[in-house]
Amino acid sequence: MIVLGLTGSIGMGKSTAAQMFMDAGVPVYSADETVHRLYSGAAAPLIEAAFPGTTVSGVVDRARLSAAVIGNPKALRKLESIIHPMVRSEENAFRDSAQSQGAKLAVIDIPLLFETGGDKRVDKILVVSAPAEVQKRRVLARLDMTPKNSKQFSSARLPTPRNVPVPILSSTRTRHLMRRGPRSTR
Repeated sequence: MIVLGLTGSIGMGKSTAAQMFMDAGVPVYSADETVHRLYSGAAAPLIEAAFPGTTVSGVVDRARLSAAVIGNPKALRKLESIIHPMVRSEENAFRDSAQSQGAKLAVIDIPLLFETGGDKRVDKILVVSAPAEVQKRRVLARLDMTPKNSKQFSSARLPTPRNVPVPILSSTRTRHLMRRGPRSTR
């Protein structure tokens, strides 16, 4: 099975690209969706213990958690030490399931692929990109995003390494591909 790492910064079009693969019958794992689920479940009490006052009714309040960790590298590392192992465990279960179902291709959608060493856990990498003005417009259209915290999210990411030969899908220049979608690998 080929494991494709799908990545790109916030507002680049990763979700649209991931949906293309799903529409073609390719199993897709989303690290972001896993984090959201964990914030409503197993991770919530651990995060509350580490960052008191960041949960409401047993669910992580993302705004409160952001306030506790954004701009504080030590706190961010602490949060990552809680959540990343849980996300990795879910990713491994996804891989095992896709393999056992005979998938020829599986997509791992990890926004922080390079930052978390995920590039070493995949066979191929596809970076989704968009021009800065498109990215800014998309990010600011989100309900919980402000110009200040959008800059903080963007600055937390490493730039795509220029010396790593990875294909880059421009989510604004490949509309015909995005409408047509990839061919199924089954």
